[in-house]
Amino acid sequence: MRLLPWEYLFKSFTQINVPDLYGPLTFASLLWLIASIAVYNVRTRQLRRHAVYAQMYEWLMWTGVITSSLMLVYWIFHFDMVIVLGTLIAGLATTVWIRYRKFPPEFAAYERQLAKQRYFTRERFTRPETTIRAKSSRRRRRTRR
Repeated sequence: MRLLPWEYLFKSFTQINVPDLYGPLTFASLLWLIASIAVYNVRTRQLRRHAVYAQMYEWLMWTGVITSSLMLVYWIFHFDMVIVLGTLIAGLATTVWIRYRKFPPEFAAYERQLAKQRYFTRERFTRPETTIRAKSSRRRRRTRR
């Protein structure tokens, strides 16, 4: 490092200007892109009956795709480091917000809904009369006139 840290913010994102961050950020963004798509595909197949969880993974996937794609564009076109770091911070903050602030209330509501369904199903089938058909009344014989 020959410059002060804040002086690197307005240098372009190249191997020459920021050699310590250039390779790791590029590799991490490519890994994040592949991992977000793979996790989304696996988890949505596993949770296809639980729409709330599938929605969260969709949000996380799109956040990862957008952020890591932008990082790869910055790698190709050599944007300033301030834009690269701003995008990276915004993408990571959005990911944390989605996972820990946006969806936990929805998960809690969904868990309450499932608990009510389990309770009413159990309540309905606790009495044996509910599972046994009632005898039909005897048919009246037709009387001939």
